[in-house]
Amino acid sequence: MSKILLFLVMLVAVVGIMMSVLLLLKNKPVFHGKQVSIRNFFILLLVYMTVAAGFGCIYMALQLMGVTVLTEGNYEVGGSFFHLLEDAMYFSAVTILSVGYGDITPLGIGRPIAMLEAFFGYLLPTAFVVSTVFHFKDKVKAN
Repeated sequence: MSKILLFLVMLVAVVGIMMSVLLLLKNKPVFHGKQVSIRNFFILLLVYMTVAAGFGCIYMALQLMGVTVLTEGNYEVGGSFFHLLEDAMYFSAVTILSVGYGDITPLGIGRPIAMLEAFFGYLLPTAFVVSTVFHFKDKVKAN
């Protein structure tokens, strides 16, 4: 039963990641005499937080299922539930916002997942800028 619950957590995390990226791509920026608004950056921040939390849930669910995906030094990440939660969310945030520090490293299936997350980390600002520029050009053409 617990494996089904963990699988559902991973499924919800993946759907949440996809929906937040779609939110960013479908967002029509509001221009009040400026090219960029605070609302646009707030949406980008929410997307980053959602994607980082989603990948963190995936790492944590895999660890709880017994699949080692994160190691800290020479030891498997774990201990109490809250320590695992802290490590998974920390690793996820560091992976999406930078190339990582190396204190927690992915292992096995965690490596392609971390690569995908790092790709999202580089893709999100690009999608934000491109969608803003396209919507700004559409607004200029309409005027």
